[in-house]
Amino acid sequence: MTLTSPPILDVQSPAARYLARATQLIERLTTDEGPNIVAASRLVADVLINGRTVHIFGTGHSHMLAEELYYRAGGLVNVQPLLFEGLMLHTSAPLSTSLERLPGLAAALLRDHPIAANDVLIVASNSGSNAVTSELVQQVMANGTPVIALTSLTHATSPEARATTLPRLHELATVVIDNGGAVGDAAVDITGLSSRVSATSTVVGAAILNAVMAEAIQLSVSAGVTPDIYESSNTTSGDASNLKFTTPITTP
Repeated sequence: MTLTSPPILDVQSPAARYLARATQLIERLTTDEGPNIVAASRLVADVLINGRTVHIFGTGHSHMLAEELYYRAGGLVNVQPLLFEGLMLHTSAPLSTSLERLPGLAAALLRDHPIAANDVLIVASNSGSNAVTSELVQQVMANGTPVIALTSLTHATSPEARATTLPRLHELATVVIDNGGAVGDAAVDITGLSSRVSATSTVVGAAILNAVMAEAIQLSVSAGVTPDIYESSNTTSGDASNLKFTTPITTP
């Protein structure tokens, strides 16, 4: 079958409706989540001012938000993502789902990736319900580390959310930033399809993180501390600038 309709994006099309919804969710951050973004930024700024480390964690698709802040053009150098391949999706998505629900995994991850009390941990989890997330947050907070949560309160508090015996992320974290996403994350209705499509947590989560970092960096600079920032490696000065913070890249 060949599609013959003209290449014009109708405002009622699924693509336009998704973009409109993503825009609404980002715009609501300024008003509804503004105080929480400021509170999170202050926690990050305190870490920068005191020369400590920003850690970030997510499982499944949320691990992309951990990567969003790592070795990023315009991003902080002292960000350490807690990345465990088993909790990603590229090897086995079902295994990733099983592992994120596995009690005890958080303790093993923290042995491999220590987090100090005067650092800060950012955790992204749309549902906020998995064992590794809840246990990780409980353990670092018991050690005095503040936690910033990115989650969907609509999903986490819905009767449709998968049951858990553990506290959810929003019930634990020091600061909670609500991404505003729908139950199940997908946002767009498709005519003739019973399921919604096109998730919003990644695009909104990335916006939240970059907003928090921008605010935190300004607070740090205003306090007299200029944090190290990566440049794009695809600019003329990028490699030389980033070499101060990284192992040299050998070009074949």
